[in-house]
Amino acid sequence: MRDLPLLVEVEDGIARLTLNRPEAGNAINLEMARALVEASIRCQTDPAIRCVVLTGTGRLFCAGGDVSLFASAGDRISALLSELAGTLHMAVARLARMPKPLLVLVNGPAAGAGLSLAISGDVVLAGRSAHFTAAYGAIGLTPDGGMSWMLPRLVGLRRAQEIILTNRRIKAEEAEAIGLVTRLVDDDQLAAEGKAVATTLSEAAVGAIGAARALLQDSFGNGFESHLESETRSISAAGASAECKEGLAAFFAKRRPLFKGV
Repeated sequence: MRDLPLLVEVEDGIARLTLNRPEAGNAINLEMARALVEASIRCQTDPAIRCVVLTGTGRLFCAGGDVSLFASAGDRISALLSELAGTLHMAVARLARMPKPLLVLVNGPAAGAGLSLAISGDVVLAGRSAHFTAAYGAIGLTPDGGMSWMLPRLVGLRRAQEIILTNRRIKAEEAEAIGLVTRLVDDDQLAAEGKAVATTLSEAAVGAIGAARALLQDSFGNGFESHLESETRSISAAGASAECKEGLAAFFAKRRPLFKGV
């Protein structure tokens, strides 16, 4: 298990994906990127998985791409980066579009593509030891992992420009203040708080959550009236679901809804 670049555990409807190259700061190499694709396909297609948690092992969340791999590529670095980024992007896209929530637990510093993964969650909990750096410019590269798409939507274009172009380190408290992460948690409480949030999400109306994810992602590309129509179609479809039937029954019975298994 220790030699696997990604640990995958599924229990009680929660899939936990753990980046597992602590000796390399969980830097992303081709093996890890391919493992992320395989895991993301499973998370996207397995109906038993209701919530996905992404975190890292060791002191860092993820140092980004494996720069030692870049250095060893020599004249093949362009081809290597195309393969590595393209593979990683298959995983990122599936995690973004799957019809279930993604919770990210940032257990330490995140840089480069590690920052992209860190901010990809619907809910992002960060330990107080975490900090965030775009890092690409320092080695003459440009963002990948969706950073240049997600970051302006989270913190605004002006802040995104500074973060990416100047490589300024964002400390945990600032990351919370500007909306880069959902909230901070004491380092020794991150795992327990993450488990509690994952359980809450997995017991929620996951079908409705998945549809809401899609509406939020599409909102920046839609005009207002067209988005209203998307909301109409979405809520109408949700109204015909077993989740809505259970939710209404629970509301009128003054009990907690039981969405699992409906």
